[in-house]
Amino acid sequence: MVLNDIYAEIEKVKELDGVDSEVIGYSLLNRPIIALHIGSYEGKQVLIQGSIHAREYITSLLLIEQIKFTKTQVFDGGFYFIPLVNPDGVALVLEGSKSVKCKLLREYLIKINNNSEDFSLWKANAAAVDLNVNFDADWGTGRQNVFQPSSSNFVGYYAQSEREVNNLINFATKIKPSMTLSYHSRGEVIYYGFNGQTNEQEKKDLFIASNVAEVTGYLIEKLSGSVGGFKDWTTRHLGVPALTIEVGSEEMKHPIGKEHLESIFNKNKLVPIVAMKSLTKL
Repeated sequence: MVLNDIYAEIEKVKELDGVDSEVIGYSLLNRPIIALHIGSYEGKQVLIQGSIHAREYITSLLLIEQIKFTKTQVFDGGFYFIPLVNPDGVALVLEGSKSVKCKLLREYLIKINNNSEDFSLWKANAAAVDLNVNFDADWGTGRQNVFQPSSSNFVGYYAQSEREVNNLINFATKIKPSMTLSYHSRGEVIYYGFNGQTNEQEKKDLFIASNVAEVTGYLIEKLSGSVGGFKDWTTRHLGVPALTIEVGSEEMKHPIGKEHLESIFNKNKLVPIVAMKSLTKL
């Protein structure tokens, strides 16, 4: 599999009846970041994003399958899916440094990657910034944060320094979602909660997480020590429910391959609908 295979699947979904699409911005290396919408633009809107971490590209494939399934269901409101937040990083994982045209940047990334051409465990973008610790939500105070370019956990030189992060922020600010779901791998756990939440906000997150756990079989855990992610930014700046969902069992190796997509999808196919129904009950 290469990056263009994922883009090809997105293109197929764009052609389906009832699916609208828009480019919400471009990555550092000018690859498009595409949002797909199904349902009504009236009522509650749920934003679901995947592959903010490069090696977790299985979540892009999952979101594509969720779109195809969810559009056949009956629901109120609408869903925005952003399957491929970090295309440059996913390209590095799938294709290695040859995915980077600039020779100087290629050499820079290989050096950061312990002088290795094997980028299969890379999480960051093409600037060696971990996008999910770059948001302005207690930025730079996480337990595993690092402060120099790295394949993972580098917070960036300042909060929201990365183009991909600002794409998400600008889009979320524009559409004002009623909730966000952030897909990652692995662990089969649903994370909720963030510093500074009111008790009422935390109860709402836990209520939705509990309903999602019922259909996925995943564990629920209150987040601690991890900051600067999109879920955290949503909680802090939009004040709406937000969950992180980790797919794939701990026995699976990074990066989780397409051979596991069917089992992961079967556990997660009802998540968008359940999340929307939970919002309605709240």
